[in-house]
Amino acid sequence: MFNFRMPTRLIFGVGSLGQLHKYADLGKKALVVVSNGKSTKANGYLDRVTEQLEKAGAKWALFDEIEPNPLKATVERGAAAARENGCDFIVALGGGSVMDASKAIASMATNDGDLWDYVYGGTGKCKPLKEAPLPIIAITTTAGTGSEVDEYGVITNPETHEKIGFGGDPRLFPVVAIVDPELMKTVPPKFTAYQGFDALFHSTESYINKDANEMSDMVSSTAIKNIGSYLAKAVADGNDVEARTAVAWANTMSGYAMVIGGCTSEHSLEHAMSAYHQELPHGAGLIMISLAYYKHFIDAHVCDDRFVDMAKWLGRSDADKPEDFLTALADLQKACGVYGLKMSDYGITPQEFGVLADNARSAMGGLFGRDRVDLSKDDCVKIYERSFA
Repeated sequence: MFNFRMPTRLIFGVGSLGQLHKYADLGKKALVVVSNGKSTKANGYLDRVTEQLEKAGAKWALFDEIEPNPLKATVERGAAAARENGCDFIVALGGGSVMDASKAIASMATNDGDLWDYVYGGTGKCKPLKEAPLPIIAITTTAGTGSEVDEYGVITNPETHEKIGFGGDPRLFPVVAIVDPELMKTVPPKFTAYQGFDALFHSTESYINKDANEMSDMVSSTAIKNIGSYLAKAVADGNDVEARTAVAWANTMSGYAMVIGGCTSEHSLEHAMSAYHQELPHGAGLIMISLAYYKHFIDAHVCDDRFVDMAKWLGRSDADKPEDFLTALADLQKACGVYGLKMSDYGITPQEFGVLADNARSAMGGLFGRDRVDLSKDDCVKIYERSFA
């Protein structure tokens, strides 16, 4: 059994940004949310978006403070900016962090209190949103999170060291998602790889979790096949539009996979790492723990046939045992230049592993419930230990 509800209008393909003006009728003034980096402005994407808004007759204000692994305080400043500027819809232009933050900004622009009042998990107070959030248009410039088509955003509270998926309210699905692979051509190779593996793991986790179903299997398999065939090409040549388009498609399918099937504890384990180490890119953290993580479940023989499937989709056509998935995964990491990333490069030490395991289980404990076998604290620590370098 599964429940399929994906209300976001998806406009996909090269040149699709030029369609924005047709769908920017959600209000009179937009808060355009971008990262605190330079690329969106330097590459002309911001100018193109504001031109489209003006063509639609909409005014706009800019909020350009979103950092990687967006922080609670930043989101709350964004919500204040939306209120102060009289904005009645949001345009999220950027990667997963921008889209995640925009969902929280949209919520807090219309609801009172503290963001953590509305967070489920950890120290969150689990209150439902009383007022409807501002409507969102999501324009993704990266291929990593699938956040353009889901109703969640991951926010970090540095005071409590919690990095938690905020949302779940169906009103937080973006009204419109624009996925234009041309906007991804300028992403550097390293981050193309990090983001691509994030999308991959959304789909591998969806495929092996106990809530997998016919619909989630369909989108997960599509994402895994496209990443297996095209991610290394996109890393090697960012101007390869065919590769960029295939990875962008995989990314959007991974967003559908998260909604229909869901992630597992792998994401919880990484969220704990980057909650304590803000500079760690989410995709890099996932890569660090991935081989040890999947080996744990392969050793438990929870779904041998599904690991064989995924090995084949990643390019090992002769796969006949679950361990072949580990080989295929390592080969893809090598092809993308991200094999053997070191936790120690980001200040993570073995002395933290118990704390990280506790954090993963408290802040994002719900994802552990999707694992096919229970993952204990000791199991989590062992995965960190086997991943450490």
